[in-house]
Amino acid sequence: MILEVLKYGHPMLRQKGLRVGSLDAEMKKLIADMFDTMYAAKGVGLAAQQVGHALQITVLDVRPATERPSTIEVDGQPADVLDFMPLVLINPEIKPVGDPVVGPEGCLSFPEMYADISRPEFVDVKATNDKGKTISFRAGGLLSRAIQHEVDHLAGLLFIDRMDKKSKSELRAELDDLQAETKARLALAAKKK
Repeated sequence: MILEVLKYGHPMLRQKGLRVGSLDAEMKKLIADMFDTMYAAKGVGLAAQQVGHALQITVLDVRPATERPSTIEVDGQPADVLDFMPLVLINPEIKPVGDPVVGPEGCLSFPEMYADISRPEFVDVKATNDKGKTISFRAGGLLSRAIQHEVDHLAGLLFIDRMDKKSKSELRAELDDLQAETKARLALAAKKK
């Protein structure tokens, strides 16, 4: 089922996700719905907060982004990224590795807005997957960037928080409009209750 992707200005996007204890049927349904939603929106990552759940769950699939390569290493050995896609990270812990690199980012909660964001080149990841198994690997390229972006969401951080002042000021009018539109929709929904 395709869920609504919450837009900038919705308070849920600033919520820190709660740790997930068990993978029950409800969690598995949420994960499936998150994938449906991400694919429908043509994204490569989606965090639970973006669909209204303050939980430590993110889904990723970098396969469609063929022009932006990704890498994975498991136990120090290169592995095939495609073997890991689609990817579910539950209660992820990450450790940035390497020098920062600047690259383009967008976000499903900020339609049609993009900016260059500086992030560490690689990230070491430890998480639980959708089968309840602990996984750990080092990600590079787009996958590293996407994981860092989604883990920020799980902590209530947004990619605008990582933008330089110039990029943010260039997007200021669009950001203000999106935030005002979201708040107006929330106020209207509250009145109808």
